[in-house]
Amino acid sequence: MKKILNLLLCFSPFITLNAQINEIGVFLGGSNFVGDVGSTTYIAPEKLAFGVLYKWNKSPRHAYRFSYTQSTVAGNDVDSKETGRNLRGFSFKNDIKELSAGLEFNFFDFNLHDYHTKVTPYVYSGLSFFLYDQLYRNITNPNVMQKQNGSSLAIPIILGIKSNIAPHWVLGAEVGARYTFTDNIDGSNPNTNSPNVLKFGNLNNNDWYVFSGITLTYTFGQKPCYCAY
Repeated sequence: MKKILNLLLCFSPFITLNAQINEIGVFLGGSNFVGDVGSTTYIAPEKLAFGVLYKWNKSPRHAYRFSYTQSTVAGNDVDSKETGRNLRGFSFKNDIKELSAGLEFNFFDFNLHDYHTKVTPYVYSGLSFFLYDQLYRNITNPNVMQKQNGSSLAIPIILGIKSNIAPHWVLGAEVGARYTFTDNIDGSNPNTNSPNVLKFGNLNNNDWYVFSGITLTYTFGQKPCYCAY
């Protein structure tokens, strides 16, 4: 009877729900943009980025991750190594507010109930929804822009490394590129057929933005039930 009760407890949905380890914390770093305006360097944080995140560790190897991050992204053709962009001289700023959900995978076991120091690289991907300003440049004066509220989706591709620096605390460093489903964060390809609105650059390539920085999370929750049956 005792073995049967133990088996039922291990497979009980209620116990499973409450047996997962949780992480909640903050992200702090910088952002940069890669598109048709400004520098083409993929990792060059220049604007402050910050946010919050939550992880539900399903096993020592993977976790469901949810986050909110915001930053200003900017570009200036003066910073580009391409001669054509330097001569053109366009610039822009845009505010990004991102919600993301997906799966984080650890390359090595990362059991948060084992307080020995552990280090593991990890990758994360999923789906992001973000708010931004759609920009419209007047064809007669491209440096004069109009704004309109917009939203789009992006695919995050994050690579990082993390370690438990103290009981209940995990410190990580990561770089995350977002491939967006829009080509108008910089105002190069607005969704309009108006002859008064300028379109330029490579209209077949969508924009990217990158968040680079550190995460600090606090862990809490009950130890998972490991069955011997």
